Amino acid sequence: MKLLLLEDDDATRTQILRQLTAAGHEVEACTSGPEAMSLAMQGGYGVLILDRMVPGVDGLSVLKALRAAGIRTPALLLTAMDGIDDRVEGLEAGADDYLVKPFAAAELLARVVALSRRPPISDEVLVRKVGDLALDRVKRIVTRGGRRIDLQAQEFKLLDYLMLHAGEVVTRTMLLENVWNFHFDPQTNVIESHMSRLRGKVDRGFGQELIQTVRGAGYRIDARAR
Repeated sequence: MKLLLLEDDDATRTQILRQLTAAGHEVEACTSGPEAMSLAMQGGYGVLILDRMVPGVDGLSVLKALRAAGIRTPALLLTAMDGIDDRVEGLEAGADDYLVKPFAAAELLARVVALSRRPPISDEVLVRKVGDLALDRVKRIVTRGGRRIDLQAQEFKLLDYLMLHAGEVVTRTMLLENVWNFHFDPQTNVIESHMSRLRGKVDRGFGQELIQTVRGAGYRIDARAR
C-alpha cells in the first residue's frame, strides 16, 4: 500500500519509514505541510499519516484543507498532545484516527491497516435520506426540505452515523467508538453538546423533530411520527 507521511523530526520520520517499509508498504515522506498537501491532492495514497505539530502549516491545517477540497483519503494524526480536547479537535478536522506519541510500531501498523480496510466511498451509500433530510457523503452537503444546512466536520460525522442507523437506537458507547474513536468513556459532555448543536441546525424551524432522545438508552433519528 502507498502511504503519505508528514513528519518533520528526522529521527521519528526515519523510524516510521523503517517500520512501514519493513511491513511491505511504499511510503512517500515529506517534512512540510505545503508539500504534504500538494502530494495528497494528487491522490493514489491508501492512508495519510500526518504529524499535527510540524512548523508552519501543520498537519491539522493540512487535513482541514484536504477535507475542504473533498479529499477523503483516510488520515491518521500523530501528536504528542494527549488531551481529550486535542483529540476531539483533530477528529472534528476530519481525522479518521489519532495516535499519541510515543507509540509502539505494532500499534501504528495495526491502525494503518485498519484504516486501509475501510471500503471506498464509491462502494457505500453516497446519499443518506431520512424524511426530508438528505446527507450527501461525497459533496459533504446536508439539506432539509431543499434548504442547505451548514455543519462542522464532527457534526457531519455524527449525523452521518445517526442516519446510517435510522430508526434504530444509537447508544453513547456506539457514538464514542464510531464517531469519536474513543474506546473508553471520557466522562465529558462532548456527545451532549454536539447533539444539542446538531438538533438546533437539523430540527429547529422545520416542524417535525427527527433527532430523538431515547431516555436511558441513547438517541435515534426517525421520520416516523412518534
